[in-house]
Amino acid sequence: MTDTLPTPIADYFSADTPEGIAKCFTQDGIAVDERNTHRGRDEIRKWREEVGKISFSHKILSVRLDGNRVTVATRVSGNFKGSPVDLDNVFDLEGDLISRLEIS
Repeated sequence: MTDTLPTPIADYFSADTPEGIAKCFTQDGIAVDERNTHRGRDEIRKWREEVGKISFSHKILSVRLDGNRVTVATRVSGNFKGSPVDLDNVFDLEGDLISRLEIS
């Protein structure tokens, strides 16, 4: 299903390091996860370093495009309470980068 994803989002899901994920965002990009807001590439990289301490995998269930907003439904499974969980990842794009991601 990744062939239907815009390039910045495909890059986000295929990145294998926190730095690689952070580079998918604009300099002042925002990521909201578990009601915590991470602003800018440095905070996004630190957030993904913390997330990376948990073993998990994700499966893309669906993709909905609406202009510069893309909603990607995923099922996340791993070594955490409540696994698996279905999440919506709502991306706002700015050119070839992600300007905002909200995970709920």
